Amino acid sequence: MGNTTTSLPDVKTLVPVAPEVPAIRTRGRIHVLDGLRLLAALAVVVYHFTAREGAWSVDAKSLFPAVFTPAAYGWLGVQLFFLISGFVICMSCWGRTLGDFFVSRVIRLFPAYWFAVLATAAVLTLTRGDGPRLSVSTILTNLTMLQEPLGVHHVDGVYWTLFAEMRFYLLFAALAWWGLTYRRVLTFCWVWVVASALFSQYGDGPVRLLVMPDNSWYFIGGMAFYLIHRFGLNLLLGSLVLVSFGGALPSLHSAWSQVPTYIGHAIPYGPTVVILAVCFAVMALVATDRLSWIKWRWLPYAGALTYPLYLLHQDIGRKIIGALEPYLSPYAVVGITLAVLLLASWLVHRLVERPLAKRLKRGLTQSLSQVRAATS
Repeated sequence: MGNTTTSLPDVKTLVPVAPEVPAIRTRGRIHVLDGLRLLAALAVVVYHFTAREGAWSVDAKSLFPAVFTPAAYGWLGVQLFFLISGFVICMSCWGRTLGDFFVSRVIRLFPAYWFAVLATAAVLTLTRGDGPRLSVSTILTNLTMLQEPLGVHHVDGVYWTLFAEMRFYLLFAALAWWGLTYRRVLTFCWVWVVASALFSQYGDGPVRLLVMPDNSWYFIGGMAFYLIHRFGLNLLLGSLVLVSFGGALPSLHSAWSQVPTYIGHAIPYGPTVVILAVCFAVMALVATDRLSWIKWRWLPYAGALTYPLYLLHQDIGRKIIGALEPYLSPYAVVGITLAVLLLASWLVHRLVERPLAKRLKRGLTQSLSQVRAATS
């Protein structure tokens, strides 16, 4: 029997080569985001205290001629909030279950919010004199954070942004249930872009309410920035950021056109676009780690003040301003009011948010465990 030589195929041909995947970059807390959140909150506070009508007995521009014009653009802090929210929600929920996502959002949003609703309602009731009072049903409905779709007015006008956040969470929850991956989040963003464009000119309705084409662009942009932060910049993600910026401009122009109604004066439109561009540019720096050197220890504490400050500042702040206005200079009144609100925000964080969040987390986690056990 003769020797036969059988040539074996190269082992490389037997092993399928995996496609190249982008490098995943995971890091801890991004300190600069805490500072940006506080900056956005302070911009809104300054807008309400030195530009918007209602806080003072006279025209705010006559009291703050030097700061009125820049302060009149402080409402854009909300757009920065939404950008940051898209980034942070995507970052904090990556690799977590739908139950974890639900628990994290409840304990983050509701403890300080419940306190703010009750505190604001108490202040307004005690200081309103012979004017109309808040009904108990209005206060109770506000505690659900669903007052806007239920047709009940807000205890404090700033709460409108929370319902926008809740709609974003609802959409993102479907994605979290499916499981977060690079491809799925990217697909979700582009589908939301198309839906936002299609429903931007439709009248009010359930679908438009959910798609929220006026504010969706900021959440989409924030998620795109997080994908850049995690996987690196490429043409598809860069295009998504640019589309988000361009898509936001029509609704931004509409919001700007309503500003004179609130401040009593017209302001140029150009700076509005420039400020939004700066917000996107700063988030791009965050996404590409250009600001990772910022690790000041006080920033997490500053970030902790942001949410309570935002919730408490408008109506309670106006009452403080009204009480101090006859006795002090306008700048002194604003300084004292802001100091009081910052102190109150810190106390709410330490005495309300932290302890109540722990109890809520424990109770919700046990409830979900019971649901899972019953299901299995």
